[in-house]
Amino acid sequence: MPSGRTFHADLKELQQEILRMGSMVEEAIDLAVTALKEQDVEKAKKVRAGDEAIDDLELEIEDRCVKLIATQQPMAKDLRKISVAFKVITDLERMADYASDIAKATMMIAEQPLIKPLIDIPRMAKLAQDMVRKSLDSYVNEDVELAMTLAEADDEVDSLHLQVLRELLTYMMEDSKTIQQATYLSFVSRYLERIADHATNIGERVIYMVTGKRQDLNE
Repeated sequence: MPSGRTFHADLKELQQEILRMGSMVEEAIDLAVTALKEQDVEKAKKVRAGDEAIDDLELEIEDRCVKLIATQQPMAKDLRKISVAFKVITDLERMADYASDIAKATMMIAEQPLIKPLIDIPRMAKLAQDMVRKSLDSYVNEDVELAMTLAEADDEVDSLHLQVLRELLTYMMEDSKTIQQATYLSFVSRYLERIADHATNIGERVIYMVTGKRQDLNE
């Protein structure tokens, strides 16, 4: 049986670290897409370097989770909250990897003028960032209603992704010189779509943590 005050203080600290990791992921997404819009290799390199810091923080949080379980022996509900934390940080780490992949794509096409002004990709990025924030708020506050709102946002990201792909395909068909860049931009769109999926994964975990029911937010 855990010591109530100590355990809940430790759990609060754990959640604050997860929020910090989430904030780093949001910043990585923002910087990666800004680097793409501006064709800025130095900003892209910062995203790639920052991925290591996020990986390190993931390991630190994992260690906190293990110690919390080992020393406090939490009861069922609290144990579920810590086990969900393990999965949440895995989702966040994957999001950071995708942000790094966007930066890598930027570095591959940075010497080329953009084939079109980027409109939908930055919109996708803003939606994805918002989804990361809401998914973590829903976890910390055990807010099922907030978690449920992620489904609609994910649908919007999916719709934008398809729109981007259709538009890029048109460019490729009309001018073969655009194929390389259009392919990388389609990768970027896909990475943002996957980031949104990971945010909905967190929402699903929150719903299960609070209600014990499994809910698919990616339908």
